[in-house]
Amino acid sequence: MKAAQIQKYSKNIRAQVVDIPIPSIKDNEVLVKVKVAAVNPLEILNITGSVKLIQDYEMPLVLGNELTGVVEKVGGNVKGFKVGDPIYTRLPIEKIGAFAEYVAVDAGAIWNLPKNLDFITGAAVPLTGLTAYQGLIEELEVKEGQTIFIPGGSGSFGQMAVPIAKAMGLKVIVSGSPSARERTLNADADQYIDYTKENYWEILDNVDFVIDTLGADEFERELSIIKPGGRLLSLRTGPNKQFAINHGLPKWKQILFGLVGAKFDKKAKKQGVEYRFIFVRADGKQLEKITKIIEENNIVPAIDPTEFTICNINEALNLVANGHPKGKVVIKF
Repeated sequence: MKAAQIQKYSKNIRAQVVDIPIPSIKDNEVLVKVKVAAVNPLEILNITGSVKLIQDYEMPLVLGNELTGVVEKVGGNVKGFKVGDPIYTRLPIEKIGAFAEYVAVDAGAIWNLPKNLDFITGAAVPLTGLTAYQGLIEELEVKEGQTIFIPGGSGSFGQMAVPIAKAMGLKVIVSGSPSARERTLNADADQYIDYTKENYWEILDNVDFVIDTLGADEFERELSIIKPGGRLLSLRTGPNKQFAINHGLPKWKQILFGLVGAKFDKKAKKQGVEYRFIFVRADGKQLEKITKIIEENNIVPAIDPTEFTICNINEALNLVANGHPKGKVVIKF
């Protein structure tokens, strides 16, 4: 089968298309014939080794974190799935490989494709959907009626996070580009701030939570608008000691992440705010809950119109790394 892999971590954002054997499955796994795989900023981090302290991969590594496909074979211990089922998944962090014609995946990481989505739109959901769900439920512990702000939330994360947050009863405020205003308000955001005309830190105050998609440069501005007792959850700024403890990482990583994240923890504490970092994990049961939200609210994520296959994976990676996609970038098999 064809697959896109890297031989080593590198600053050069390139993958190599190779022929490798179709994987065999264990009793707890299913073999999936991949239909569509999404290309995310996480792929760039995997290529450069930027997240190797969280997950260090053996080489060569087949890239790709989320996909849609059809169940081709079922392991002996698998219940609830059969050959021919259309599924979607965020692959387990320790065993990625969506950029391939077939993938062996733990049945606990998959769920049935939402009825209102096809293989293309479905591929845009698992990673961002689970990030939003785990962030809101586990990290922020949100309650109905609270307010959340997502700076830079007009991209692929926001298009899943906004409707999921609204389905949980939150007031949702987003900042982003003028071109995404209508799409984001149509996704049910309560307020949209055009960053080319307004500064969110001069408008907002006393919000319960911020989900940061922009990184460390925005940290202090984001903190300034959160009420005491609130939380700031980052997808970008970096892990801290709490993250290492929550993920059961070894003691040396707890110490290291504690040192790396100390300045952010200190700044947050000074404002009476708690800082959290998230690195999303696979979870089929949570995908089941997300599927219900997607179907009930008819959520359909935007897909970039550029057509890619495995053969031009490097063009797709380049669009994600350096371009301005108009929705999730996907490769079709």
